[in-house]
Amino acid sequence: MTFVAVIAGPTASGKTRLAIDLALRAGGEVVSADSQQIYRGLDVGTAKPTPAERAEVPHHLLDLVEPGEGMDAARWCVLADAAIAEVAGRGRLPVVVGGTGLYLRALLHGVVEAPGRDRALRARLEADAARLGRAALHRRLAEADPEAAARIRPNDLVRVVRALEIAAGGRTQSALFAAHRFAEDRYAARIWSLDPPRAELHRRIDARVEAMFAGGILDEARALHARFRAAPPPKLPIGYAEAMACIRGEIPLAEAVRRVQVAHRRYARRQVIWLRREKGVAWLAPPVDVEALAGSCRTAP
Repeated sequence: MTFVAVIAGPTASGKTRLAIDLALRAGGEVVSADSQQIYRGLDVGTAKPTPAERAEVPHHLLDLVEPGEGMDAARWCVLADAAIAEVAGRGRLPVVVGGTGLYLRALLHGVVEAPGRDRALRARLEADAARLGRAALHRRLAEADPEAAARIRPNDLVRVVRALEIAAGGRTQSALFAAHRFAEDRYAARIWSLDPPRAELHRRIDARVEAMFAGGILDEARALHARFRAAPPPKLPIGYAEAMACIRGEIPLAEAVRRVQVAHRRYARRQVIWLRREKGVAWLAPPVDVEALAGSCRTAP
């Protein structure tokens, strides 16, 4: 069974730097498990590794699709399996890094066997959201599957509709995920999750968002606006809707920054909740002894 090192944790906790440092010390390459960094051209707002960072060690599974194109856990997992096989085939260590819990779970335990898509039901739910508002649909989810509602943002129509679609089939998304945690392992893995103090994490999030708005997310939002005009993709990474509203003059810059900071804090909380439900996760409080992690990888089966 192929061995992989997994670096997880909430947004802005330092996963990118730790993964690169571990890869450098353990003879590895980085395999991204980030559902936002798959989009081409959305670099600043997704905190994608910089060209300089990518030059330190090879990176895989960045820039996979254009904004607006679909990517699900099953398709990503096929790509990740291929990348890991390629890295391991060269005698290198695959260092999987990311905070997208669904991607990590699919990679380590397989894709959840959920009910298939129901186009008619989905159309009715989307029509209800258009007529009653997304918050109303999210309240419906809270009644059917409280755990899923706590995990999914009210404005995330795609995921809300999918969770309701599953619930309509007689099971809940939360129950499916809970059972899936104990599925047979697909890889031998050591899983580490960064766990900075909450105040420090919030400080890092706030500083990162300020740097995004000072460093190029508005330019990326202008490119999206020029490309999609009045119909931007419904599933953009966090921050782009606010940046586009800012460039259209609908909200001031300071308000856009504040909203994105709040959104990232909420996302970080959901990431931590997800990871605490996973088996085999070792939590790392900073500062991290990277050489000890590398040594653990060298002695892994």
